[in-house]
Amino acid sequence: MNSKTRVFFGAVLVLALLVGGSGMASAALTGAIYTTDSTCTGVNVNHFAAKTDVYLDGGPHNGGGGGLPDGSYYVQVTNPNGADVLGKSLTAVVSVSGGEFTQCYQLWSIVYSGSSAFTAVGYDDTTNNGGVYKVWVSPDPAFPAGNTKTDNFKVKGGGPPPIPTWLHVIKFYDANANGANDDGQLITGWKINISDDATYDRFTPVDIELAPDTYNVSEYLPVETNWMATKPFPLAPVQVVLAEGDNKTVEFGNLCLGKGGGLTLGFWSNKNGQALFGADDLAQMVALNLRNANGAAFDPASYATFRSWLLSANATNMAYMLSAQLAAMKLNVYNGFVNPNSMIYAPGAKNANAMGFIKAAALIDEANAELGAHGSTPAGNAYRAYQEALKNALDRANNNLNFVQPAPCAFTFPD
Repeated sequence: MNSKTRVFFGAVLVLALLVGGSGMASAALTGAIYTTDSTCTGVNVNHFAAKTDVYLDGGPHNGGGGGLPDGSYYVQVTNPNGADVLGKSLTAVVSVSGGEFTQCYQLWSIVYSGSSAFTAVGYDDTTNNGGVYKVWVSPDPAFPAGNTKTDNFKVKGGGPPPIPTWLHVIKFYDANANGANDDGQLITGWKINISDDATYDRFTPVDIELAPDTYNVSEYLPVETNWMATKPFPLAPVQVVLAEGDNKTVEFGNLCLGKGGGLTLGFWSNKNGQALFGADDLAQMVALNLRNANGAAFDPASYATFRSWLLSANATNMAYMLSAQLAAMKLNVYNGFVNPNSMIYAPGAKNANAMGFIKAAALIDEANAELGAHGSTPAGNAYRAYQEALKNALDRANNNLNFVQPAPCAFTFPD
């Protein structure tokens, strides 16, 4: 296998085992195994005409890490619920070297059937009505839960060979936050799940041949919390019906939030902000519909007046706190720190799109218009919640937390 070129044929079994026993160091396993046919040249076919048609092979999976740690592994086959052992190996029969299987293994020939008390080669029939089996791989012959990963395959014999039925899953980065795959940035290595009466974990892009059925396709949430789903929105599994011979694609869109050049109220009230604040900045502040604590219009006559007002801002009158955050963002844009066309996540803004995203310039205009209309919004005021939503969005932007990033951020998934 060190030199052959193979496109794997079968269901991917993503391994994230905690290795123990068999002389292998205790560590989380990475990589994948594949069910394939006897030629070991297919791509992600997970159903077979006979149990003897199923072969195991392995190596690095797409975008999700390297191959398996070198060493030896035990194999067993069960019903999909894992309750009945249909067959198991009596020794560690799968060998991995250089992150890849040393050969392509016929599953039937490396396990012994449960009905023979594990004395006869092969594995028993599943009791699952859909013909689903589960294959287990572990360096420990007891297949402990913390040191074992599993995946499913189907054997549906009888009748002519099925017409190939394909499902493709792609993940795109939604840089313009519109829920459409129009930014030309595909994401490789995002973990997704495909399930009917069996379940399959894969990493994008996925090209998998499946039996005709209705499938739920869903994406995993990464460890990093700054990612958001934009297609589908809100986040939900996608149901796809595959008839024999179909060739269908499911798309998931995501974006991540982070920095965008924002500077805080603290910056604009300290010596660094003062050094940048000129007569032109003062004119920008006077042009806004800023409010005082009592709801009156605030038109600063000097930087000192502006600084004192900024430092005293509080949310007793929400219009006052909104004014302070608006002033900081206006200065950020006017001084070139924030691109006015940057997309900001601002749920609750009336001019945001259906997913809550709005350009920085539009958020400034919306907040300014609201302050012009309602200068006093104490507790109980009908406009207070709306102003608070605008304030929160501006506050997070001034703190560099909610700008849509132009390219994918880092992402990882738990084992």
